[in-house]
Amino acid sequence: MFGLIDCNNFYASCERVFNPSLNGKPVVVLSNNDGCVIARSSEAKALGIPMGEPVYKLKELIETNEVYVFSSNYVLYGDMSHRVMTTIASFAPDMEIYSIDEAFLLLDGFENKNLKIYGQEIVRTTTRNTGIPVSLGIAPTKTLAKVANKFAKKYKNYKGVCIIDTDEKREKALKLTDVGDVWGVGRQYSKKLQYYSIHTAWDFTQRSKSWVRHTMGVVGERTWMELRGIPCIEMDRSTSKKSICTSRSFGERLTELGPISEAVANFAASCAEKLRKQHSLASVIMVFLHTNPHATNLPQYNNQTVMQLPIPTNDTTELINYAIRGLKAIFAEGYRFKKAGVIVSEIVPERPMQTDLFDVRNRAKFSKIMLVMDSLNESYGKQKVKIAAQGFDRKWKLKNEKLSPCYSTKLDDVLEVKVEEKTTVV
Repeated sequence: MFGLIDCNNFYASCERVFNPSLNGKPVVVLSNNDGCVIARSSEAKALGIPMGEPVYKLKELIETNEVYVFSSNYVLYGDMSHRVMTTIASFAPDMEIYSIDEAFLLLDGFENKNLKIYGQEIVRTTTRNTGIPVSLGIAPTKTLAKVANKFAKKYKNYKGVCIIDTDEKREKALKLTDVGDVWGVGRQYSKKLQYYSIHTAWDFTQRSKSWVRHTMGVVGERTWMELRGIPCIEMDRSTSKKSICTSRSFGERLTELGPISEAVANFAASCAEKLRKQHSLASVIMVFLHTNPHATNLPQYNNQTVMQLPIPTNDTTELINYAIRGLKAIFAEGYRFKKAGVIVSEIVPERPMQTDLFDVRNRAKFSKIMLVMDSLNESYGKQKVKIAAQGFDRKWKLKNEKLSPCYSTKLDDVLEVKVEEKTTVV
């Protein structure tokens, strides 16, 4: 059996953990640069606030209904996600972290436990330990576990846990699930299936295997089998990412190379830090840069460059060097740039590497420097020690005018509890 545990309205729930006055109030979280709605509380959904809607279009609705609006606080959300996953791991050692707010659990070997009661214990303990409400779906396949999770969220009578463990329950759940809501179907295939009068997940399972294979290929066939209760998608136990991307939209449109270089240097440094955390090296680096495609009244430009590194690396100074070199190759004057990014790929494990005969870089020395820099930043705060190319001006910094404090990661933002001293007369 597989379990899929998912945090309810995760970003909004994170904001509520340290500000209980938000409980029961409509809350929305905005995308980078405070652009669009990317997370909503149940109360905000009930008001009809759509996902992805630009916030300026919702100004009247937000003011009329006293909706609380927050900028994305990824530092806070990342730390809360770690707390949630750590709690979950204590219940099921075989766990696959699927996203920042989702994890699959392999529940084989738990036959002697009542999975309903055990699942409710997982949900109750996770919510108690972290303050984040979660829901759990349990089923014979990962795709069915996703389906079960949706029902666990939707119906309060399930008490956070829904189990699909019989054909009768499976049929009932699939008949109540739109085919477009099935994990792995996607928008385009959903339209195609609707054309063939396939409206529910159950309709989809009633088609023949050969028809599904011909219409949707191997991936569609795998989804079809999973919905019929046949496991095809195994747990992904690899912890290392295959590629790492760091990119941001700029807080203001940039026209000069200098501030864009600072941004790209920071993106490259972030990629290098993530590589070192997962003990891996990158063999390829890509840099991209583009204007705002929606500003049709302005000149448009987008470009990218890909560089094969002579030797795989996770050295911040080396990756910044290549990233800025790539940026200079694609930068063009006369444009108002909106976004840049760095992607590292062809990632290999960090181990003794075959070096180049003509490599003159003292890699052992720089490896020690990176180790010290990571240690200092971990002890004293993010980017307390950084490379000069990362700069200090940060004109490219994201606009986040409604950012909440980093309650759990910054000492200055830790909540203070004040107690009034009372004198007792004896």
